[in-house]
Amino acid sequence: MDIIVNIAVFLISAVIFTFVGMYARKRIAESKMESAEAEAKKIIEMANIEAENKKKEEIFKAKEEIMNARKDLDQEVRERRGEVQNQERRLIQKEENLEKKQDMIEKKEKDLEVKYQEFDKKKQEIEKVLNKQIEELQKISGLSKEEAKHILLSELEKQLTAEKATLIRDMETKLKEESEKQAKEIIGYAVQKCAADHTSETTVSIVALPNDDMKGRIIGREGRNIKTLETLTGIDLIIDDTPEAVVISGFDPLRREVARIALEKLIDDGRIHPAKIEEMVEKAKEELEQTIKEEGERAVLETGVIGLHPDLVKLIGKLKYRTSYGQNVLNHSIEVSNLARIMAEELGLDPKLARRAGLLHDIGKALDHDMEGTHVELGVDILKKYKENENVINAVAAHHGDVEPKTIEAVLVQAADAISASRPGARRETLEAYIKRLEQLESIADSFEGVDKSFAIQAGREIRIIVKPEQINDDQMTLMARDIAKKVEEEMEYPGQIKVNVVRETRVIDYAK
Repeated sequence: MDIIVNIAVFLISAVIFTFVGMYARKRIAESKMESAEAEAKKIIEMANIEAENKKKEEIFKAKEEIMNARKDLDQEVRERRGEVQNQERRLIQKEENLEKKQDMIEKKEKDLEVKYQEFDKKKQEIEKVLNKQIEELQKISGLSKEEAKHILLSELEKQLTAEKATLIRDMETKLKEESEKQAKEIIGYAVQKCAADHTSETTVSIVALPNDDMKGRIIGREGRNIKTLETLTGIDLIIDDTPEAVVISGFDPLRREVARIALEKLIDDGRIHPAKIEEMVEKAKEELEQTIKEEGERAVLETGVIGLHPDLVKLIGKLKYRTSYGQNVLNHSIEVSNLARIMAEELGLDPKLARRAGLLHDIGKALDHDMEGTHVELGVDILKKYKENENVINAVAAHHGDVEPKTIEAVLVQAADAISASRPGARRETLEAYIKRLEQLESIADSFEGVDKSFAIQAGREIRIIVKPEQINDDQMTLMARDIAKKVEEEMEYPGQIKVNVVRETRVIDYAK
């Protein structure tokens, strides 16, 4: 019983102490809150005071800045006003000067007007005197003004014609004396150092057979072998009565060469059937590609041209299978390269540029079977594609006179091309073209007034003209030769040069009876 009472007393006491503690903590917290609120109020008041002070300071500073800016603005305005006043003064001064100049100009205009009137009066007086003198001269001479003018002009024309003819003769003589010897030496030296053999190639190739029985094997059963070969190569095989020979005909020299190589391989192998023909044609194409590459490298090595793109070297090799008027284009290109180089060395020019342009000048002929355009246009396009030297491109474009040459080396390439093409035995042309050229040459000469007869001689390299002596004098003959040569240059295309030889003679015939 006592234990229960003690426990109850303990519990009651604990409850009482708990409530007392809670109350005490509440009072302490309230007191702290009150003190914190008081402290916060003090801080806020201090902050307000400080902010007010800051505000006053900033307002003061802003006022000072405004005053300074206003002073600067006033100073700038004063300076601008001074400048404006100075400009106004200068403008006023210029206006005064302009007014003075205008007054002077007006005064000069008046003086000029007076002088012009005086000049007009004097002019009229001079014209009257001149007319009187002309009338008196006409009475004395018995000629009208137009007749006298015509006589004077005729005499002047005769005098000028004689002077022009004399001047032309003197200049031609001087130029011949100075240039003929040197030109002969350079060209002769170049041709001597570059003698080349040329073979006349046609549009056919001939393959020798070991015996006539091989013809039947080439034709095959029902012609299947010959048809296969013609289809694969794109050429025509002509098997006729010619003993132990087959003719390969075609305009494309590369295809003709492939057919020749393939046919020779088939003859050596002895097995001729469509499958073998196809195999041999492929081998022939590979062999031809290799030959083209080797020929291009040989040409480059022979001429000493370095740094060419491999594709350009292949195109140069293709020229081995191209001909122009029977002249092999690859040999012609090598010859032009060497001729241009030799002349450039003799003249102290750039031999590297000359030989490079000479080797590449006809490279367009390797493409003109496959593409549209002249060989000059194709050559220029392919050289631009491979970023060749601009001077080389110009020499290629100008070697037939299509554009103006920019360098002397380009002119040398033109000369070398003409030398290589026109020397005896280098080229051949058809009889029809030859006759047509001679007729055109004589026709041009006959078109000039005063020509009696004309004769194209020396295989068209000279035109001899007989003039009527009563119509053409010696001075006019010199001018006629020059005019005929100029017209031939404009209207004809020809290799090398044509000599214009004008002959004037007076014959007196009498008979002793």
